[in-house]
Amino acid sequence: MPESTTPVVGYVLKMYPRFSETFVVSEILAREAQGEQIVIFSLRPTTDSRFHPELARVQAPVVHVPRPSSATRLWDALSSGPADGVAAAWEELRRHSHDDAAQAVAVARLAREHGVTHLHAHFASVATTVARLAGRIAGLPYSFTAHAKDIFHQDVDPTDLEAKLADAHHAITISEYNLADLRRRFPQATGTLHLVRNGLELERFPFTPDRPQATDVPPRLLAVGRLVEKKGFRLLIEAVDVLRSRGLAVSADIAGDGPLAEELAAEITLRGLDDRIRLLGPLTQAELSKRLGTDDVFVAPFVVGTDGNADGLPTVLLEAMARGIRCVAADVTAVGEVVVPGETGWLVPSDDAPALADAIQEAVAEASADGQMVRRARALVEELFASRRQAAALRALVPVERPSVSAGGAR
Repeated sequence: MPESTTPVVGYVLKMYPRFSETFVVSEILAREAQGEQIVIFSLRPTTDSRFHPELARVQAPVVHVPRPSSATRLWDALSSGPADGVAAAWEELRRHSHDDAAQAVAVARLAREHGVTHLHAHFASVATTVARLAGRIAGLPYSFTAHAKDIFHQDVDPTDLEAKLADAHHAITISEYNLADLRRRFPQATGTLHLVRNGLELERFPFTPDRPQATDVPPRLLAVGRLVEKKGFRLLIEAVDVLRSRGLAVSADIAGDGPLAEELAAEITLRGLDDRIRLLGPLTQAELSKRLGTDDVFVAPFVVGTDGNADGLPTVLLEAMARGIRCVAADVTAVGEVVVPGETGWLVPSDDAPALADAIQEAVAEASADGQMVRRARALVEELFASRRQAAALRALVPVERPSVSAGGAR
């Protein structure tokens, strides 16, 4: 590909597209809207069966990076990369798995073929491992965005994470909480760590605070997320049971899929709540936005998992605040940066079903109030999370100068 003075950012993603990672698509769309050139490198084939329509708007080419299926193909993959770069990075390549090493060599070669000038990964795990190695091989700077599981989970190797932070041209994280946590843990490696919040295309989430209150149906609760421990949906089931014992009828829909689907369904049945709680399966963004615009209360009962995993600042919570639905959320990691008690929503202690029930009961009663809380929530999202703001911040961090193609890495 002929050289251009315009930076070309190569996104290195473990899997693309991924139904649950809407923030990646929104970020790419926002960067393309301001004129940036993007190439997407997907390390794994998608396993999702449903896709959001916003994918059709992405202009970036998607390159599926091969994985070697035999020793012969591994050596073929290693020999297909830039010879000087592979030689310079050989000792480091040997310290990584054959998958990561081979895909790093492939990304380095593909990045040069597509004129990429900067590599960027999401999550400080396999995607950043590959981006870091590929950058060293191809002589390209790399950056990455740290989110939640990739920095909080008990399996995170602090030595590896520190090396990734230290070697990156820059690193990004999505909340003040994460920023302070990483700076505390890695004071010598976070000099180029920046806060850039996830962005929303606010036009797709119109503010609808005025919701007709039906007298013949119970208030409608909505929860959304992967059916995994850290989402805390077990607490929501328990809270609905508590509210029933108080004589308050509510209906709750939980949208998403995941490994705990059968366990949650059994818990609903065990408590005799099949007539009050439904597991909907995954919703598209259009379906979700419609529900956020009509239901009464959005509930995000987050917990810290037994493995240390915790949510960072889930995009769906920001989407709910943007749409004008009253929000009840549990206080983990950065959630308190957006859900401010008495100002923008109800914030409760994590893993406390009675407190969650209390907050839901208050939020349901708030239906007759003047709606200032949801208006303040929308204003906060507009101020901090507009996708144009995010894209501008990301663009400012990418080096404009085209790096040298000499091997050995670039920072």
